[in-house]
Amino acid sequence: MATLALAAALSIAAPAWPAQVCVEGIAAIVNEDVVLASEVARRLALFEERMRAQGQDEMPERDAILSQILEQLVMENLQLQEAKARGIEIEDEALTDSVQAYSEQQGLTLDQFREQLAASGMSYREFRDEVRRELTLQRVQQNVVNRRVYLTEQDVESLIASPFFRDYISDEYRIGHILLQVSQNATPETTLEATRTADDIVRQLREGADFARMAVEHSAASTALEGGDLGWRKASQIPGLFAEAVLALEVGETADPVRASSGFHIVQLVAKRGASQRREQQTLARHILLKPSTIRSEEQTVEAIWDLHARIVAGEDFADLAREHSNDPGSALAGGELGWAPATNYVDRFREVLDGSQLGDLSEPFQTEHGWHILEVLGRREEDMSKEARTDIAARVLHQRRFEEKLQEWQSELRDEAFVKTMGGCGETAG
Repeated sequence: MATLALAAALSIAAPAWPAQVCVEGIAAIVNEDVVLASEVARRLALFEERMRAQGQDEMPERDAILSQILEQLVMENLQLQEAKARGIEIEDEALTDSVQAYSEQQGLTLDQFREQLAASGMSYREFRDEVRRELTLQRVQQNVVNRRVYLTEQDVESLIASPFFRDYISDEYRIGHILLQVSQNATPETTLEATRTADDIVRQLREGADFARMAVEHSAASTALEGGDLGWRKASQIPGLFAEAVLALEVGETADPVRASSGFHIVQLVAKRGASQRREQQTLARHILLKPSTIRSEEQTVEAIWDLHARIVAGEDFADLAREHSNDPGSALAGGELGWAPATNYVDRFREVLDGSQLGDLSEPFQTEHGWHILEVLGRREEDMSKEARTDIAARVLHQRRFEEKLQEWQSELRDEAFVKTMGGCGETAG
């Protein structure tokens, strides 16, 4: 949660408010609320500290900085007023969890974090107030703006088909590269020797030799001292000399040497990432479901499911018993088979038993909100989820775009409808 409010809370105690900017401790009146001069002072101190940390010796004009800070605080105040009007509050438990998470991100215990706050001149209560303020802003934005964001299937499909998304989603390849330099005018003997060396390097790599070490020892490329690492590249960024060879590799594989005018190129696909790498664990299972009813009590249902379990253990066919007895119309006709599916498709208790069962295991009877079950795991696999991944990523990208657009729109509406008057040296303007 390395955010402006949190960073501000960790800054040193607010300095004296510049007298030429505002008077009487109030920087602005915002509807029936105010922005305090001390709030602006704290943000100003934070900004200046950040600029110094970035090595910026020349600061922007002070008036311009103060104007930006004041407007930011006015907008936050308006949103906090909206949160109050909507009854949005941050529960103490959620607040404590956020503070705890932040301290853990800093590698500190809560006690150590309290000590760090005290040393910076900020009390723990003040810090919690800053966190509560930020969480409230986030929640009111989500509450209001998410209701304004609409996505259609066509919107998502259009984004997937766009050049932007094809580049955004395309796989990236991390490539190891070794160049054995051979002049175009090299003698046949020299070329033959280089060919043999290249083949020998490829053989060693395929047998498990360390690519980085081989690159340092043999490569004439500029990346030799980096172990031949070309970094992450999209397909369009891979040198054309060996792009085809790289794209044909599986992770960890080394291509045959590629001859070019500069010599022999040896490439290994070190890693690959992107949508096509999104894979999902799926399980094939079958089950029998018995539900209590007006003609079968809970106790009778438990007795019946245990009886079916005993008959399967004794050798009767699971599928035949499922077709005859299961109360799940979706799977009974298929002998109880549920089809390939991720465990997350099922209710919690069913998922627990499924994940805890080995291939071929017959579970003992167990209960879910749907009734009493027996299940058997028939298979497990990893399924390529590239299509689903693309749709999921496109929807998230599109939602974020729309959210930002609608957030700006809503904030403009708040500002336009508000009464805001800056005080003293802040300009004494109303709008």
